[in-house]
Amino acid sequence: MSATLKALIQASVSEALKHEFYRLIWWGVVLLATMSILLGVIWHWQAALQWLLQAGPFWAFICYQAGRRLPLNRSDLEAPLYKELGLANRLTLLRALLIASVAGFLFQPWPGGTILSWLPGMLYFCAAILDRVDGYVARRTKHGSILGSELDTVSDALGLAVASLLAFNYGQVHWTYLLLGIAYYFFHGGILLRKRRGQPVHPLPPSIHRRAWAGFQMGFLVVALWPVFYPPITVIAGFAFMLPALIGFFLDWLIVSGRVNREAEAANNLLQRLTVFSQTVLQPTLRVVVVVTLIMSLLQSGLPPLRAVPWMNNVIIGGFILTSSMVLLGIAGRYFSLLLIGLLGWYYITNPLLAVDYVLFCSLVWLLLVGTGRFSLWQEDDYWINRYDGT
Repeated sequence: MSATLKALIQASVSEALKHEFYRLIWWGVVLLATMSILLGVIWHWQAALQWLLQAGPFWAFICYQAGRRLPLNRSDLEAPLYKELGLANRLTLLRALLIASVAGFLFQPWPGGTILSWLPGMLYFCAAILDRVDGYVARRTKHGSILGSELDTVSDALGLAVASLLAFNYGQVHWTYLLLGIAYYFFHGGILLRKRRGQPVHPLPPSIHRRAWAGFQMGFLVVALWPVFYPPITVIAGFAFMLPALIGFFLDWLIVSGRVNREAEAANNLLQRLTVFSQTVLQPTLRVVVVVTLIMSLLQSGLPPLRAVPWMNNVIIGGFILTSSMVLLGIAGRYFSLLLIGLLGWYYITNPLLAVDYVLFCSLVWLLLVGTGRFSLWQEDDYWINRYDGT
């Protein structure tokens, strides 16, 4: 942390800004207490008390992280302090409160009942939506701040850790998925350790993939926390989503620690060659693999695909043909990959997973993450995924 940033964090904050922040803290406490009472009425009083005792410390942690950064409520280090938090920062705090609410369900059985079973996933779903909205609001209202950026990062990391642990607690993912939930903390802990030892910490180059992949992780965890899909499909999806993200953390650490010099010509040339290989070979190959493995899976499982629901066979076969064709041609490939993943999740309800299905599902997830590459006919979905709303 630079001397200028330390000085700003230690700087005084106006009383009006402090009062606004304290009001939001107490509103959060009131909402948590109210929700615990409702849970006690419709669920179980002991479970509701445990929920409150777990959600409270998470809310306190977020408030502490936000409070110590209040002097950063400015557009840049040289700009004056904003007089109020602004709508975007309030939405980010609301998102953090929702994450704390999700944390209340940790170490408890999945709530039963039509409504309660959906509640943890819906709370995290709302938090994921706000993750996209708060940045849009900050840019549209021209109230972007260092505070908002840092609080957004803290909330993202905490949300990923909480949701992945809850998904594991519900048996939806393998324990190895927890590595992704704690990777952020190991990464930044390693940076702090290097700084304390006086070792250099090199800046990370900008990347459009980090933000998009974080969004996909949140999307997967939302679905994993909904009572719709269950293992082994959620376990396979968890592995497919986790692997590229862990590799990304590892590569970023190599850069931050100076083991890979991104400014060196050799490193840039290697990165360019890998990018070209991915776009011209790997991603188009994944499109072909999806179509081939889908055909193999259907032939091995036998037709009709949904024996329990005969009248839906034409619908699902038509859906397979449409989505796989769009993926193969590279027409909104990421969008149709997502649709095909949903169709397969439905298909696997009444059909067992074969060995080829593991390859099929992983290939689809990886196409969703990286895109369809060269020789694609229309890739506007890439623009929507990577853009910053409100710019």
